[in-house]
Amino acid sequence: MFEIFLKSLQLTNKFLTEIIMIIAMIIVSIMVLALAGSALTRYVSGIGFNWFIELPPALVSWLVFPLLGPLLILEKHIEVDFLKTKLSEQSYVLIKLFVGITAFISSIIFFKAGLEATLLFYNLGQMMELEIDIPIWIMFLSFPVGFFILCLFSLQMILENYKKFLRRKV
Repeated sequence: MFEIFLKSLQLTNKFLTEIIMIIAMIIVSIMVLALAGSALTRYVSGIGFNWFIELPPALVSWLVFPLLGPLLILEKHIEVDFLKTKLSEQSYVLIKLFVGITAFISSIIFFKAGLEATLLFYNLGQMMELEIDIPIWIMFLSFPVGFFILCLFSLQMILENYKKFLRRKV
């Protein structure tokens, strides 16, 4: 049962990683094109559109938060790795297990807070102050989405490291 759950979680997270990476590439492309478009319109016409400049910062939260989980499991996040060379493999697995548990608990807390903030701004109906009317809740929705994704990936990290810990203990 444990193995089946872990395999299905790994497959789900692998699929999510591919989707999230594609979306992240699209967001970075839009950000670069918006800034290039702003520079081009200012150069050609002497005036620019504010939304070209305001769009990239508005997209940052949709770039950062959904990437938390894939970067954690792929170990592409910023980390201090001097402990890896000083500790035994068993001790390192325990540290990764602790990191996974901490990320899991934190992701649940931040998911709840992000969901509450999103619902608050949805109910308030406030709009971002851009030339294009975008509801603020859409930007805040990246918090619960990202932390839900982190919850799935940290659960995978916990289960994989627990499995490694048990295998080495026997």
